[in-house]
Amino acid sequence: MTTPPQPPDSVGDTRVGGPGDEAGTDAEATRTMSADPPRGFDADAEATVQIPPVAGPPGSDADTPHDEGGGPGRGRRRALVAGAAVVGLLAVLYVGDLLVSATSVPRGVTVAGVEIGGMNRAAAAEALRTELGPRVARPITLVAGSGPGATTATLDPRAAGLDLDVDATIAQAGEQPLNPVTRLTSLFGDREVPPISKGNPVAVGQAIDTARPQLDRPSAEGTIRFEGDRPVPVPSAPGHVVDSRTSVDVVMTHWLDPAPVALPVTEQPVSVTQEGIDTALREVAVPAVAGPAYVVGDGRNATLSPTEIGSFLRFDPDGSGGLQPRVDVPAAEKVVDRDLAPTEAEPKDASFEFTGAAATVVPAVTGRTIDYPKTFEGLVEALGREADPAPPTTFTPPPTPPGATPPPPPPASGRAVNAVYATTPPKVTTEALQALGPATVIGEFQTNGFAADSGQNIKRVAEIVNGATVAPGATFSLNGFTGPRDASQGFVEAGIIDDGVPGRGIGGGISQFATTLYNASYFAGLEQIEHKEHSYYISRYPAGREATVFEGAIDLKFRNDGETPVLIRTVWTPSSIKVQIYGQKRYDVTSQTGPRTNPVAPGTRDLSGNPKCKPSKGVGGFTITDTRVLKDVRTGATKSEPRTVRYNAEPEITCNGG
Repeated sequence: MTTPPQPPDSVGDTRVGGPGDEAGTDAEATRTMSADPPRGFDADAEATVQIPPVAGPPGSDADTPHDEGGGPGRGRRRALVAGAAVVGLLAVLYVGDLLVSATSVPRGVTVAGVEIGGMNRAAAAEALRTELGPRVARPITLVAGSGPGATTATLDPRAAGLDLDVDATIAQAGEQPLNPVTRLTSLFGDREVPPISKGNPVAVGQAIDTARPQLDRPSAEGTIRFEGDRPVPVPSAPGHVVDSRTSVDVVMTHWLDPAPVALPVTEQPVSVTQEGIDTALREVAVPAVAGPAYVVGDGRNATLSPTEIGSFLRFDPDGSGGLQPRVDVPAAEKVVDRDLAPTEAEPKDASFEFTGAAATVVPAVTGRTIDYPKTFEGLVEALGREADPAPPTTFTPPPTPPGATPPPPPPASGRAVNAVYATTPPKVTTEALQALGPATVIGEFQTNGFAADSGQNIKRVAEIVNGATVAPGATFSLNGFTGPRDASQGFVEAGIIDDGVPGRGIGGGISQFATTLYNASYFAGLEQIEHKEHSYYISRYPAGREATVFEGAIDLKFRNDGETPVLIRTVWTPSSIKVQIYGQKRYDVTSQTGPRTNPVAPGTRDLSGNPKCKPSKGVGGFTITDTRVLKDVRTGATKSEPRTVRYNAEPEITCNGG
């Protein structure tokens, strides 16, 4: 039977569908009831109609009573399904990414500014070679320090043995991470991997040391300089020194960076403060050039203008942040000597005036010179005083006996100091020559023939030795008396033989003077202490009776074993050198030369490979004995002093391979 229609708001009106469905409009909303209701069923219009649930698959939401339009259960189910789908998708993507990038460089990696992250290793290697290749050959700019005081230099990477190790650099970047979180974050960040260099740290260190003169900046202490008569403050400037211990690692790590390589440095501090400079400027420098100053000499004065004062006034750090003024003695001496040089007298050595073989002593003259260091001791103090209305008067000391010290002038006042004079004794005194008594030539020798350059050196050494006296019991050393025979002493380059070929050397020709001096002392009867013959015989010298010298190694020495001094006199001409020994004659000396024995043929030596080769005849070697015989002039007793010399054979020099 068909159920009669119910009013819309009847309790028995039951609808199927979600909210908003209208009863009676959908076929699914029509319900059919049994014609005979179950027993006990009360056909009351107010009773609720029970509709049996629709059976669904086991475990489905259909087994759970709920509204077919959606409720909490269905929402949870959909969320779980969606979550599982996302996880599955991410897993698929992760596995796929692992398979694709297993051999690639980790993402976000850059090397010296070159991005290689995510590339396979072959592509990364190609990118590094392409991008960094030009940098490998470019000069490396090194920077030391910072700011205005920074210094720079360049370094050639090839010369330093530097190169890029591409494989090691990529290997240093590592592998793709397995951690999914790390892989995800690598998509949004960068990681700088330093390039790995091939190179020898020792060679890199040497290259840096070569550039050190350009990189190191010495500190400069503040001071005051003068522009004419105007003092100018100069601020202190700290410096720096490259730290050699760590600079090699820094260069090898960063030499391929686009920016210059900043080297580690050790700062070099300064001590002079700006306050110290300002104080010295105000209290010393400005007053010092406020007017002229004076040096009072013997009968005349030296006037120092403000500009001249500025030329020799110096300022040094005092260790407490300030400046200490001082006088540059050599610079001030040049200024003062212009006016006071005529008040000085140079010493003169005693000498001999010769008449034939007899000698008369010419007395020495004691000199009188200004002791400039002592003179300038009070000058800085004087420069701080007020200027006098008029220049100081000159002072003329009274006459004094020869050699005596004249009285000093009265104390100076105002901006003036007194010149301090000192007596300067001669090197050869009158007494030393007079002690020789009636001196005569007791030994002399002369050699001839030398080139112009060798002759210049022979002349110079003769000038130095001329007038030397040897006291009783004293030993004369040629090397010790002349000191270094170099250009500063007036010696020049001259011809020498170096390994069989002509060469040049400072002091060439000195051996000829040594041979001449040796023979003069030989015939003077002086005791021979040290001398050495040439290795090869030189025909212009007497065999077995000659000498060579070499600074610091080979010397000529003889001792005055008599009771009175002896004096050495030299006579030079453009073609000869003569040495005479003056003193009291004790011996008649003769030389007895034996035969040449044990001859050795010269042989031949070819120097065709030497561009300076010059053919020469050889000289045979031999052995010879020379005997000096000394006869005492007072007793007639004689003694003999034999000396055997072995000369090497000097080979014949050829220059054509013959």
